[in-house]
Amino acid sequence: MRRTPSFPSTLATSLLALALASAALSATAADTPPAPPAQTEPAAAADAAMQAILAGEWRSEENRARDVYRHPAETLSFFGLKPDQTVVEITPGGGWYAEILAPYLRKDGNYVAAIVDPAALPEGRGRDYQQRGRDGLEKMFADAPTRFDAATIVAYDPAAPKFGEPGTADLVVTFRNVHNWRGSGQAEGMFKGFFDVLKPGGVLGVVEHRAKADVPADDRSGYVGEAQVIAMAEAAGFELDAKSEVNANPKDTKDHPNGVWTLPPGNNHDAADAEKYQAIGESDRMTLRFVKPARE
Repeated sequence: MRRTPSFPSTLATSLLALALASAALSATAADTPPAPPAQTEPAAAADAAMQAILAGEWRSEENRARDVYRHPAETLSFFGLKPDQTVVEITPGGGWYAEILAPYLRKDGNYVAAIVDPAALPEGRGRDYQQRGRDGLEKMFADAPTRFDAATIVAYDPAAPKFGEPGTADLVVTFRNVHNWRGSGQAEGMFKGFFDVLKPGGVLGVVEHRAKADVPADDRSGYVGEAQVIAMAEAAGFELDAKSEVNANPKDTKDHPNGVWTLPPGNNHDAADAEKYQAIGESDRMTLRFVKPARE
């Protein structure tokens, strides 16, 4: 004859089942990543505006092809870019980032291109090079007023760099320039200039070719040690806020015969090695965000 379970035994079984179910539910919840927070409308609109600019017909196929290496949307987001900021880009060169930043900031913000003042240099190749760069950037701005009419150019003396009135910028950005300043003995003055032009709480965003370790000031590879860049910024008064690996490239062995210029887009190598260096891609780069401490 089968016995009918007693009430205490039935209750114990039910409680055990309930406990097991609760544990399973907790484990499932722990294994499930939380849903990302919903974007606010302004943030979503800013992202949409950036994507529209990156797809802009004014950007050449050559420039757009580099997005996969330079990650402009992710890099600028990491730096905290907002459409109503005053942003100073240091030595924009041919304007790769200018054609993104200036249209993005045109309506509500300010884009400032800080270039070397050719008149501050002695006559010669250096002055001629900087003058060609200035002429090219001014022509780029003048030829497309619907994108660049609100952009401004500030020419600075490398011996005493000033990028605007003190405490007026929200964000200063510089891309692959630190090695040049170290080689010319100008790095200390440049970082001081960045610090001066930023508002308290303002951000300095730096992207630079990353060496395996510290390199001497006269190194000609184009690479710089990450710890060296951080030390320069901290010596000027900045605090390191965050690092990102968005522009990292583990394929870059950093031992190329012509330094970073061996790799794309420089491609300073024998034609027979083109496939090898195209497979590596552009250089491995550090991406660092510094903050100017707010006033207490």
